[in-house]
Amino acid sequence: MPKKKESWSFIEKCCPVSGCCGMGDLRPRTVWLGHPEKRDQRYPRNVINNQKYNFFTFLPGVLYNQFKYFFNLYFLLLACSQFVDELRLGALYTYWVPLVGMVLFITIGREAVEEIRCSIRDKEVNSHIYSKLLPRGTVKVKSSGIQVGDLIMVEKGECINRLYLPLAGSCFLRTDQLDGETDWKLRLPVACTQRLPTADLLQIRSYVYAEEPNIDIHTFNGTFTREDGDPPVNESLSIENTLWASTVIASGKRTVGVVIYTGKELRGVMNTSNPKNKMGLFDLEVNCLTKILFGALVVVSLVMVALQHFAGRWYLQIFRFLLLFSNIVPISLRVNLDLGKMVFSWMINRDSKIPGTVVRASTIPEELGRISYLLTDKTGTLTQNEMVFRRLHLGTVAYGMDSMDEVQSHVFSAYTQVNTIKNNTLSGPASTLAPAATKVRKTISSRVHEAVKAIALVHNVTPVYEANGVTDQAEAEQHYEDTCRVYQAASPDEVSLVQWTESVGLTLVGRDQSSMQLRTPSGQILNFTILQIFPFTYESKRMGIIVRDESTGEITFYMKGADAVMAGIVQYNDWLEEECGNMAREGLRVLVVSKKSLTEEQYQDFEARYVQAKLSVHDRSLKVATVIESLEMEMELLCLTGVEDQLQTDVRPTLEILRNAGIKVWMLTGDKMETATCTAKNAHLVTRNQDIHIFRAVTTRGEAHLELNSFRRKHDCALVISGDSLEVCLKYYEYEFMELACQSPAVVCCRCAPTQKAQIVRLLQERTGKLTCAVGESPRPHALLRPSNCTIDPTKQCEGKQASLAADFSVTQFKHLGRLLMVHGRNSYKRSAALSQFVIHRSLCISTMQAVFSSVFYFASVPLYQGFLIVGYSTIYTMFPVFSLVLDKDVKSEVAMLYPELYKDLLKGRPLSFKTFLIWVLISIYQGSIIMYGAMLLFESEFVHIVAISFTSLILTELLMVALTVQTWHWLMMVAELLSLSCYVASLVFLHDYIDVYFIATVSFLWKVTVITLVSCLPLYILKYLRRRFSPPSYSKLTS
Repeated sequence: MPKKKESWSFIEKCCPVSGCCGMGDLRPRTVWLGHPEKRDQRYPRNVINNQKYNFFTFLPGVLYNQFKYFFNLYFLLLACSQFVDELRLGALYTYWVPLVGMVLFITIGREAVEEIRCSIRDKEVNSHIYSKLLPRGTVKVKSSGIQVGDLIMVEKGECINRLYLPLAGSCFLRTDQLDGETDWKLRLPVACTQRLPTADLLQIRSYVYAEEPNIDIHTFNGTFTREDGDPPVNESLSIENTLWASTVIASGKRTVGVVIYTGKELRGVMNTSNPKNKMGLFDLEVNCLTKILFGALVVVSLVMVALQHFAGRWYLQIFRFLLLFSNIVPISLRVNLDLGKMVFSWMINRDSKIPGTVVRASTIPEELGRISYLLTDKTGTLTQNEMVFRRLHLGTVAYGMDSMDEVQSHVFSAYTQVNTIKNNTLSGPASTLAPAATKVRKTISSRVHEAVKAIALVHNVTPVYEANGVTDQAEAEQHYEDTCRVYQAASPDEVSLVQWTESVGLTLVGRDQSSMQLRTPSGQILNFTILQIFPFTYESKRMGIIVRDESTGEITFYMKGADAVMAGIVQYNDWLEEECGNMAREGLRVLVVSKKSLTEEQYQDFEARYVQAKLSVHDRSLKVATVIESLEMEMELLCLTGVEDQLQTDVRPTLEILRNAGIKVWMLTGDKMETATCTAKNAHLVTRNQDIHIFRAVTTRGEAHLELNSFRRKHDCALVISGDSLEVCLKYYEYEFMELACQSPAVVCCRCAPTQKAQIVRLLQERTGKLTCAVGESPRPHALLRPSNCTIDPTKQCEGKQASLAADFSVTQFKHLGRLLMVHGRNSYKRSAALSQFVIHRSLCISTMQAVFSSVFYFASVPLYQGFLIVGYSTIYTMFPVFSLVLDKDVKSEVAMLYPELYKDLLKGRPLSFKTFLIWVLISIYQGSIIMYGAMLLFESEFVHIVAISFTSLILTELLMVALTVQTWHWLMMVAELLSLSCYVASLVFLHDYIDVYFIATVSFLWKVTVITLVSCLPLYILKYLRRRFSPPSYSKLTS
């Protein structure tokens, strides 16, 4: 019984997530098949470890990361100072409970949960079971036990956790978790081993020479050598012979391969940096305010000591006053804001009107409320990245969607012409009817046929047959069942072209590594041998294929690519540039298709040079490109193809919302200028009443100067500029160009290189100081627009994609950006501003009371409140009402979407500014002074009555101030107010050490507290009413 044959592949043992240790010395390697012991160097274990800490370093590491910040260290020193008798102001827990409970406990708990989750994920990946091939058969082995040189078998649908080389059979690879691309990629085996039985793979003497590990996931250089062959076989390896980590076998038989890289040497791991928490502009502004408060703390302490004339041990008094007024810098501010960010992120994730939205950077949700520039990619972001064939142009004639039946007729006549000639013998005068017309007709038909045939051949598309419930898969493959066929390719452009050739009669029905089958309209199968394939790259912008027609033996080199590179490859013509421009202006993506016939001698000469270049380990890419370019000369231009990438749903109204909100949208794309301009018009990125300035191509400083002056004279004009001209402008006139571009309502940068995109983002931030947001579907924009303040990934499948994981936020559709920014961004920013300022107000109130108390009693460094009073004030007595401000909103979400102009008010940062900060400081000083002076004025005999009156008035004032600040009541806000008040009343029974319980039950206590509270709050309520009456905010009319 013959042994079962299986497909083979070199797999990269992938550690899909980062976190491995240092990389060390990376060198090329020689890997013997099935013999991991024959290694020339040590390789890392195939384990992943994404945890930041281990059991021993967890607590020290968390403590270090907290106390490396000045303010946390400051509070730690304050708490530690209470162990010194001369500095102690009260019970130890009054300083340690807020620090440990509000900072460390929450932080350590959060870090512990994240570490446990991370450990569980790591253990799950490291424990995944694979089949390992040994001389005695197959054994099950954990992922963590796999070594370089092992032969591993992977089934269809299984995730790959290493790098391996196909030795037999081809397969399709799904790479969306690695590079974000949803299309399948074909991977090819090593030719000399693909037909070997599985067991024989351990018997042959062969090895792989692989390059050193690096970060490039799009290239691979290596060679496969079999020494026991006769003669010995030496075969080159490229990216098409590898299966990377974090990919999935999508189609094909069982795959067997030799492990090349493991652990931290995997390219996915090497491309992943340790995640860094972004600090937004709002956090920087809050930090600035806390520094001002710290300065005020030092000044007040020095003033108090100065008023004592620096008597005695004044330096100790300074430290005691620093402790006494430490509430000026609120320890709970950072905790409240962090918890608020978590609530905002939860609200975004749970919003049913933007389903599938994921917040990955929970530290910057309020940044979404102040975006001034939104930089977006085109393909897959504004458009669907689903291509539809629209135009075939032959130079003298063009075929659109309404004339495809003519193309179908030409294709049909081309393949039936031979039979027609056979049936119409040349025996009579009837054969000479209208010879001129027949000749013209045949010429057009022949040209259409050649164009369609070229399009059907020059691609990397493979038809896949899957059972549909009625037809068996094997039967579908054997009979080329149309209903079971699905096209797979790395690019949707290629699939749309092959689907179009099928619609006009020439169908791709089969393909493997070395052959391709086409079916004609009459059902005849045309067989072609694939001699060479030159895949598309971002650098070459073209792809080619050399095939041999089995029926005639003709060898033909077909090539297609972008017009910019193909113009110098095809024979001279006078219509290519003009028609490419015309089609691009219609919003079509244009490809130029050409061919070149080769003799057997020409091909053999080329093949010898090509194979020699592919076997090179050093400078392989350059040598291969040089050999291919020797063929790319004087090629026959066949046709132009135009495919359309349709806009996503509701792109136009979304862009209009952003524009009305004061957000300027810049489109950065690699497409042609005409295509990008057409898309900008169709998407209403440029409004109908706006002019467009096409920045002409410039190459010198003088030309750039003239063109910038020309643009300067135009007003309210959108700018369209190419990458080459942009480079010249940024080189000589960086400041002038950015100044003009920022004044433009919209900017389109086409033919824009990835590095230029990143440069534009950095320049926008440096020149304007405004917040930028990068939106891009593919992983390239996220890797290259990372300098943006926040990044958003609009993709249909957020989970698991490397592109989405790189973004701060992921949405499923571009139209969801409107609600994400107008509603959630606006609310997050306004709520964070209100919460931060109220926490500061709460701390300043009690600090003002302490200052008044110390001043009255001869500047004594004696605390007004001690023990649980000082701890409970910022926790159970006021924490819930203050934090409930994260639920407040000034307008309904529907109103915020209907009037995006409300968003524009936030761009100036008015909700949190020095002006609003100063207002809250004055309010705090006023209320603290009124409460303290009122209590001292109205108390009768005992000091404890001052404490009771002032503290009760303080709690009531804070609760009333929350009510004054709230603009839209939520039921949880009411619960928080009542709960806090109940907690205070209930706790009075246990506070007899600080408050006279009998006194608070008297009428005297009640009226004194009522009067003081009214005097501290009523004027503010009156001022709020007058302000809303005579100077209402922009949203007030919308809420009435």
